[in-house]
Amino acid sequence: MSDIGTYVQQTAGFKAFIPSPFPPVVGIPLSRELVVKHTEAIRLLGKLDGIAELLPDRDYFLEMFVRKDASSSSQIEGTKATMMDAIEAANVERGTGLPADVDDILHYIDALNYGLHRAKTFPFNLRLITELHGKLMLGARSTHNAYPGEFRHSQNWIGGTRPGNASFVPPPVHEMHQSLNDLEVFIHAEDDYLPLVKAAMLHAQFETIHPFADGNGRTGRMLVTMYLWHEKLLEMPLLYLSAYFKKHQAVYYERLDAYHAEPSQILPWVEFFIDGIIEIAQSAIHTCQQVTRLREADMRKAQGLGKVAAPTVINVVRQLYSLPTVGVADIVKWTGFSRPGAYKVINRLIELDILKPRDEAGTYGQKYVYDRYVSLFTADDD
Repeated sequence: MSDIGTYVQQTAGFKAFIPSPFPPVVGIPLSRELVVKHTEAIRLLGKLDGIAELLPDRDYFLEMFVRKDASSSSQIEGTKATMMDAIEAANVERGTGLPADVDDILHYIDALNYGLHRAKTFPFNLRLITELHGKLMLGARSTHNAYPGEFRHSQNWIGGTRPGNASFVPPPVHEMHQSLNDLEVFIHAEDDYLPLVKAAMLHAQFETIHPFADGNGRTGRMLVTMYLWHEKLLEMPLLYLSAYFKKHQAVYYERLDAYHAEPSQILPWVEFFIDGIIEIAQSAIHTCQQVTRLREADMRKAQGLGKVAAPTVINVVRQLYSLPTVGVADIVKWTGFSRPGAYKVINRLIELDILKPRDEAGTYGQKYVYDRYVSLFTADDD
């Protein structure tokens, strides 16, 4: 049986989980069914890459996938703000009275975008993980002293009011550092683990180590996509599991708890994780297909406006794929038009059934939304 660790009595009167050398020496025997699932998941990742390669303006769409992951991951931690809240706050200057829940999501977006950019030229290692955490937590709402960008200096726990009545106590600081070193070696080791099994274990082991004072869940979920991209299982980072973990949140926690139980239940977690890869890959493929159809239809509408108006409207539609909720100031910025000219562009887009007013009463400072596009990313939200 594979061994992840054991609970050891501490002098302070509680038991902490002490990880065994990682990965398990005996490996993880996989069932034929799980190997078949892994093969299907890899096939779907390849299909997603193929469809993403054909997407025009694909960097615009990427931001929407990042926002969706940010909102789902933050909601797992209790944030009430939605993806739509994050979209509407995209052009708002930070520190200007944004609701704390929205600020949480924006910090996540900043951290993930930073990590995706940083990973192009920097190895996937412990330093990168601390940098991600720093971007996530610096200046963000926090119920504890999060020490942004630093591994914790003291004992933490999950649930309860102290380690003695907690539902889980991660390893003490000394053992934590050893476990992190093992994890870094595992990330880069050339071994026999199937790549998605390795990704599953990376996330579960990170959450078991719980190396930060706060922000472990969100940082650990970022690492999944970062790892898949680092290992070139994704050419473009369009697959994020937070929506799956949120949809099955009770099972997510149950399987992670079982992973570091005694005895360790590793395979149920790996199966749950790979099921998530399959479900989210299928969803992302479907979304990309729908985006392509919507884009083609709306570009045809814009091109039908004629040689004078069409180029401006086409440019605005392209910009909407990155920021699908806009005000007149955004249109002025994108086009260089005066406010009256920008309103004419907005009215054309409303007539083409591309934009809709957010407030039908038409109040001052009106916002407009590319509603059919946004719905492709939010249709499965609660």
